[in-house]
This record gives sequence, structure tokens and C-alpha cells, in this order.
Amino acid sequence: MTIQPDPARARADAPDAPTHAGQHERAELIAQAHQRSESYGLRPYESPGFCPVLQSELKTRIERSQSLFTYALPVMETLHDQIVDTQSMIVLTDADGLILHAMGDDDFLARADKISLRPGSEWSEARRGTNAIGTALAENRATLVHGADHYLEANQFLTCSCMPILDPYGKTVGALDVTGDQRGFHKHTMALVRMSAQMIENQLFGNAFRDMVCIRFHSRAEFLGTLVEGIVSFTPGGRFLSANRSGQFQLGLSNGALQAHTFSSLFGLSMSQLFDAARAAHAGIVQLHLPSGVKVSARVEWKTPAAALPSGTEARHAGASGASGMPRGLAAGPAPSPGLDELDTGDAQIRAVIGKLRKVIGKDIPVMVLGETGTGKELMARAIHADSGRRAGPFIAVNCASIPENLIESELFGYEEGAFTGARKKGGIGKMLLANGGTLFLDEIGDMPLHLQGRLLRALQERAVSPLGSSKVIHIDVSVVCATNRNLRDLVASGQFREDLYYRLNGLVVRLPALRERSDLDVVAGKLLRQDHGGSGPGADSADNNVPRISDAVMALFRRYHWPGNIRQLGNLLRTARLMAEGEAEITEEHLPDDFLDDLREAQAQATAPAAAPAVALAQGPQPTRLAEVEAMAIVATVKAHNGNISAAAKALGISRNTVYRKMEEARGLPHQGS
Repeated sequence: MTIQPDPARARADAPDAPTHAGQHERAELIAQAHQRSESYGLRPYESPGFCPVLQSELKTRIERSQSLFTYALPVMETLHDQIVDTQSMIVLTDADGLILHAMGDDDFLARADKISLRPGSEWSEARRGTNAIGTALAENRATLVHGADHYLEANQFLTCSCMPILDPYGKTVGALDVTGDQRGFHKHTMALVRMSAQMIENQLFGNAFRDMVCIRFHSRAEFLGTLVEGIVSFTPGGRFLSANRSGQFQLGLSNGALQAHTFSSLFGLSMSQLFDAARAAHAGIVQLHLPSGVKVSARVEWKTPAAALPSGTEARHAGASGASGMPRGLAAGPAPSPGLDELDTGDAQIRAVIGKLRKVIGKDIPVMVLGETGTGKELMARAIHADSGRRAGPFIAVNCASIPENLIESELFGYEEGAFTGARKKGGIGKMLLANGGTLFLDEIGDMPLHLQGRLLRALQERAVSPLGSSKVIHIDVSVVCATNRNLRDLVASGQFREDLYYRLNGLVVRLPALRERSDLDVVAGKLLRQDHGGSGPGADSADNNVPRISDAVMALFRRYHWPGNIRQLGNLLRTARLMAEGEAEITEEHLPDDFLDDLREAQAQATAPAAAPAVALAQGPQPTRLAEVEAMAIVATVKAHNGNISAAAKALGISRNTVYRKMEEARGLPHQGS
């Protein structure tokens, strides 16, 4: 007997369904998913079988989805910052619904573990019945499965929002899901999941076609550089390769239909004319016409050497090529990075940092940027690059903390075909080689595994790299900027960071102040709001009637807040608030995320509470004799003080969650780790 979902319940459980038609469509989707679940032989009242794959198989599956895994992790971290402490978790799966990675509130992770909602478990419909992951992959569409919508009763305490992730050719390669306690359902969750999945897709797209001609376009110039821009890629000769979701929507054609087109048939220009227009364009923006006649603003990106120009254009562009071999006027990235002048927003500390940086730019002196997580270290690195003589070359960022330890070597140095299980055919180009002629930004350098630090040192000293599985040596010319929120001197003293590498990277050291220490909060908030709306460049500070202003009451709340996530947290909050305030003149308190308001109330309550004894104390017993032991004991004690909540402990310590996990693992082998 087929279990039919109650349409009345479906309406009540779908507060984000705005119309009767939308409610009916969702009820039909759940009904069809229940029918499939029954056809798989599942029964609602039965306990699901838990058969997670072995760790070796999970590792192989992660390697098989290497690009997805690499680009998804930082997006998941950002998404986690927005939903932290909401009794929920974020899940990344492969195309079969196998969970590759998960992060979230530790108490909810423990509950999810009881139903095997953890890495290594498969959540396809055939295994788990109707659930957001399995149903989204089966339907190839964004899917909400709430409470009793789940086919298996064991899963009905959940509410799940999932979005499939497509590769640049339209093939489903995985899914991004936010799962939480169904009592904490929030109608904005699906919007955040959609945005995050689109960010991952655009990253995958850019990586796949980084050596081809990419055109980023939108009918409104202010939306260039945002998630809604269309991206379409061509060979230098004009043959169509692929378009992202927004690109297909704006062109009015699917990827399959676009295969019959060339650049000329879509835009009415030759590639030579496109390059000419890009060279002469103001701020790198050209005007194009879609087949529908709609006029769009576009940026053209091409990082391929001039020797690869299509026949008949090489001679015309050879004299206009910069040091990187790319015709001048073609953007080297999704949008021009702001220079140091644009980062001077009135704070005296930032102005002093900028003054120091100006004295060393172009002098081949490595720069190290210190500061808490989210203070804008990468933005500062991009500004250094934009003001240097390497501005025409690539800017390549590597987050040493977000790439899995077993993959960071191949990501940094590249690899040959067959270098490891799951390696791509023809191998992969490493980040150091991609940065050739430009700037390499090594973020969270303090989290780089010790065994790779020696190889990085040799590469920087010899200015050459050897890909994994290869004996060839490739010479490179890169400028290096590093960043960390950790004390590298302490790491050197404890033997966790090589002293010779420290002094190789330690040219000019500057420290960025935390947002709570800055005097320009109003200016920073205004810039972030306009940038998120699409404004950039000289006119970004001009008034825009489409951007809501931040009310005085909200700015007062911002000034009272401690901003543990700094500028990144403020940017994420404003992005959400702007979406909530769409069509309104002001961002008010009702548009702010609940977790932000909860943090404010909690901080106010703590400020008015009587002083208490310090929450964290080192364990009694033999005192540590090495700095590594002190560090390990402090981390373990902080985790205990936060009742095992890794996210809260990481925030209190000012380090990443991955680092906390790794340090706790290392602490088990120390003689004075405490109990």
C-alpha cells in the first residue's frame, strides 16, 4: 500500500511555499518520492540499515570528487558561520548520495550520528527513502523535505534543504544539504543552500575553463561579479564550450542547444572584434547583444598566452600583450580587485598598514599578514597584487587549512597522470604553477602539514616545482603573500613550523585589527552592502536607490556587537539582511538573522551578570614542559569548558575547527594532556 502524504500537512510544513500552485507541486513531488521509496522495498516503520563504507573507500570517493570537495569546503565553512548554533548541520555528498563531509553543531551531530547521517553513509532514496538528499538527486532539483515528509519514521525529526551541484557540463556531481531539527525550521535556509551551491558551481566552472575565453555578463552592469551573473566559455577560436545556470537562463538556451552555436552566432561578433572591444573598453566592461536582442554588460577573461590567439589575430594583439601574454584590457579575474587606496576607509591602524605595504611592493620582499579569522587578509593580499607590477598576472589563493591533508600536496605542486588513485587523466596543474607571473597567496600558512613545509621552502628558494609523479622541474616566477591567525613563533618553538621557512616568508609582517577595534565600522558596512549588490569601482560609493540603507538602530546594534567572525561575518550578515529587506528602504532589526540577535542578547546578559571565575583552567597534575603540551592542554580544556562544542571552542581560541580536531588528536599522544 502506497503512503500518500496529506496535502494539508504538506501546506502547513512548507512555509516557504508562496502560492497554492507551489504547495500543490511540492505535495506531488513528495507523493512521487514516497511511491519510489515503496518500490525499493522500504517500509515506513522499519529501522533503516546502517552500512557506512570503510574509511579506505571513503578516501577513494573523496579523491574521485577532488574538485568538488576542494571548492565546497570553504563555502561550507561560510555557510556554517551563518547557521551556527541552530541545531543543524551541513552535508556534502557525491552524485550517489554518499556523504563526503559534514560539519555542524556538535550536539546535533551526535543526534545525526544515531541515524548514520555522517561521512561514509549513503542517503539515496533507495537506501533511506524520501529525504532531501536522495530526492533532490532523483529529481535533479532543489528539494525541501520537512518532518513527516520523510518516508522513514526514524528520520521524521529532521528538516532538510538540499540543492544538487552540477559540473560545468550540466552533469550532477553531488549535493549540498542543510539538515536540522524540524522544530527549528527556518524559511530562509533553502535560499542560503541555493546560493552556496551556486557558488560551488561557479568555482568549478572557473576551474574547468581557466585556460579558455570566459565571458561574464548580465543585463545590469552592477550584477557583474555576483552570483547571478551569466558565465559562458569558448575556445579562442570561438567554439562554444559551456554556460553556467544563469548564463543558460539569460541566453534562453540549454547547454545542449548551445552546442550548435559559436561566439559569433550568439553575439554577432568575431573573436577578434571581441578582443578589440575589450582592449578599448572603459573599466574592462564591453557591451554585447544576446540573440534575444537584450543588451548586456560583459567582462572578458582569458589567461592563455598570446601565441594561442585564433588565426589572423596574433599579429594584431602581439603589441598589446602584457607580461603575462594576455591582451591588455581583458580582465584577469572575475572583477578587478580593489587597490590599497580603496581599503583605506578611515581607520588609523589600516592606514598605517597600507603605508608600510607601499614601501615594499615590487621589491621582491615576502609579506605576511596577521589577524583574526575574517579580518580581510585575502582582500589585503589582492590589493597588494592589484597595486604591484604583477597586476596583469594571475592571483592564486590557497587555503592551507581547508584542503584535506592528503590532497594539499597535489593541489599546491600539481601531479602527473596516475600519481594517485582518482587522479585526473592528463594530470593536474598545481597552484604554484598557476600563479606563475603573478602572486601566490598562502592563507592559514600555520596549518600547512610539517612534511610539506620543506618542499615549499625548496620551491620558493629554487623558484621551481616538480609535480607529483614527475621528475621534470618547472621554473616559476611568483610573488608570495602569506596570512595566518596563529602565532608562528610559538609554532616554530614547539617544532610544528620550520624555522627556515618562517624566516623565508617573514619579510614584512603587518597585523590587521579586528573589526571591533576599528573606528570605521559605518564605512565598512556601507561598502560591503553596496559590493554585495554589485557596486564596485570608483562609483561604488554613489547612492543607489535599489540598495536599502542600514537603519540607525541596526548600526547601534552593530557597534555593540563583538564580531567574532569580523568582516567576513559582517558581509554574510548583510548579504542575508539585504535579501530579507528586498523592496524596502531600510534594513531593520526584523531583517537580521536570529543567531546574530541571540548572540547580542547573550552578550548583554553576560555583561550584566556578576563576575565569575575563569571558565578554562589547565588540568591538575604534572605541569607541561614543552610549548606543544601547553597548547594541547589549553585546547582540550577550552573544548571541555564549552561542553564539547568544537565550533564554540574554535571561535574562543581564534583558530579553525579543523585545527582544533587535529590538535586534540595530537594531544592524545602527549604525556601531559590532562584527563
